[in-house]
Formats: sequence, C-alpha cells, structure tokens
Amino acid sequence: MNNNHKIIALIGLLMLEMVQNSVASVVSTGDFDKDFFVIWSPSHVNTSSDGQTRSLKLDQESGSGFSSNQMFLFGQIDMQIKLVPGDSAGTVVAYYLTSDQPNRDEIDFEFLGNVDGKPYILQTNVFADGFDNREERINLWFDPTKDFHTYSILWNLHQIVFMVDWIPIRVYRNHADKGVGFPRWQPMSIKVSLWNGDSWATNGGRDKIDWSKGPFIASFGNYKIDACVWKGNARFCRADSSTNWWNKERFSSLTSTQRRYFKWVRKYHLIYDYCQDNQRFQNKLPKECSLPKY
Repeated sequence: MNNNHKIIALIGLLMLEMVQNSVASVVSTGDFDKDFFVIWSPSHVNTSSDGQTRSLKLDQESGSGFSSNQMFLFGQIDMQIKLVPGDSAGTVVAYYLTSDQPNRDEIDFEFLGNVDGKPYILQTNVFADGFDNREERINLWFDPTKDFHTYSILWNLHQIVFMVDWIPIRVYRNHADKGVGFPRWQPMSIKVSLWNGDSWATNGGRDKIDWSKGPFIASFGNYKIDACVWKGNARFCRADSSTNWWNKERFSSLTSTQRRYFKWVRKYHLIYDYCQDNQRFQNKLPKECSLPKY
C-alpha cells in the first residue's frame, strides 16, 4: 500500500470514529444568516441566497468579519474554509473561539497568507485567563486555496484538539491541577475574520500586501456547531451527559489512530513550537511544555 492509500485509509478510520462517537447535539442550522451576525464591514460580507456559504473580502478600504449569535462552553466546531488564492502575503484569515473578556480565553486558528508559490502557514494559539504566548505553526500538506477543507476545534474538560480534515495537528491538555491555565469557565463565541496583518504575518512583516492583487476573498461553508449553548450555568456544560458527548472519558485523549497522525504532523509539518523556543523564554519554558500532550 503506497503512502497516499495509507493516508486515505487512516482518514477513513478517523471519520468513522467521529461518526460512531458523536451522539449528536447539533445546535447549528447550517445557515450563516441564522447562526451568525456581521460584526465588521457588511459591504465586504457576501452570503449565498440559501445561507449555506459566505465569503469575506479584504481591500484597501476594510477587512470583514462575523460572529456567532450564541456563546458556548465546550463542544466541537467544524468549519469548511477555502483560503485567499494567489499572492496572499500579509493577509490573515482568523477562525477562533473567544470569551471577549479582559482576562479572555481564546482558541485560535490563524491562516497566514504568503507570496505566490510559497505555502500557507497555519498558526494556532491558546489564551487562558488572558495569557497567550502559546503559538505553534505548521505548513499545510495541501493547497488550501484550491478547495474547501474542514478545520475543527474539539474543546472539552480534558483537552483542546485542533484538527485539519479530522487530522489532529495540535493538542493542549487540561493541566489546571498542575497550575497551567486552561479555558474551562468562560463561555466563548465563534468568530471569523479576514484582515490586514502585514505588519507581522508574512516573513516577519517583511512581505507586505500587494493591493494590486486584491480584492482578497476567503470563503466559508458547511459548518457544524455541536456544543453546549451558554445559559449562565457552567455546571450544565461541564456535566458528563449523553448530550455533552465531548466530555465523556473516550474523548479525554487521542485515539491510537489520531496519535499516529498527530506524530506525523509533528514530524513533517511543524515549523514552530513555543515549547522549543528556549531563547524566547530565556530557558524557562512554560510548565505545560514538560507535561504530557495525551
């Protein structure tokens, strides 16, 4: 069996596990107009007549963004995204959960555009109690501008798992009992935006946006929100119940198949890990860096 067939087979196993393990509590309608509201530049947000797809535009006038109507505490969010094609240097597509508090919790996907012909970089980050500095970066193993791909966040009492097409690319475990910050009390909304990040996003800010290549368009669709809707009671969302399937013990760590994929991503596609940046932290790496990821 060649490598491509192995990858296809493993993805099939991952998707089967997801279907078998998910006792659905889906709260999304699949309609962007019903589940989200525009928070930034309505003239730069375009939604299909059936509400199933949405695009964001960035030009010299403005970027754009939208947010979920509801807030959530734990669950899984899937969003299909097709990123800005061509020369996208300096652009940032952000897809994230945030509590919007001064001591905010946040779980971030940030897609950093690049000059034409060079790979997109996917940066992930976790804020806990207002503190971040937990960036990781990978090179994606496909062209994310050619078609839609699924980007998922599984967030429960045990762990946060970032996934690309069901492949776990990052795990951030709950080590709160050891003094490590973990998002576990603050509800978060889903936010998506496209904006000008050319002060830092591409080649350390040296590659700026070429506005002559604009406008820049990112597209979104086929999302799924399977999460606990915040109604003011954290205990309800933290409970282990048939509705809150994500809190069950079998989701407390990666499966054996997921671990194989996770190790593959770390070996071949990881390009930055804050836990390996001794210079940045002056040889005092954050506590979670020495603790198990699963």
